[in-house]
Amino acid sequence: MRARIYKPARNAMQSGNSKTKSWVLEFSPSQARQIDPLMGWTSSGDMDAQVKLRFDDQAAAEAYARAHGIEYNVIAPKPRRANLRPGGYGDNFATNRRQVWTH
Repeated sequence: MRARIYKPARNAMQSGNSKTKSWVLEFSPSQARQIDPLMGWTSSGDMDAQVKLRFDDQAAAEAYARAHGIEYNVIAPKPRRANLRPGGYGDNFATNRRQVWTH
């Protein structure tokens, strides 16, 4: 069994940092998915693909993997750059703007 340990990124519909602070241990698929001939759905006999374990920090996830004899890869998170404008949203309505702001 092989697993990967990573810190999930926020999705495109999310503006905050919810569900991005924990670390996830996720198992790699051990077999390919098959297409059901009747319904066309994809299925797999691999039950470990459904398991996602969440941990508070990277060390706890690595300790769990070592204790259970699971080979793992750690994927380091990319740091997120702060998206702060100097004036912020209120600067759109400032009275001392140099140009007219209209739609």
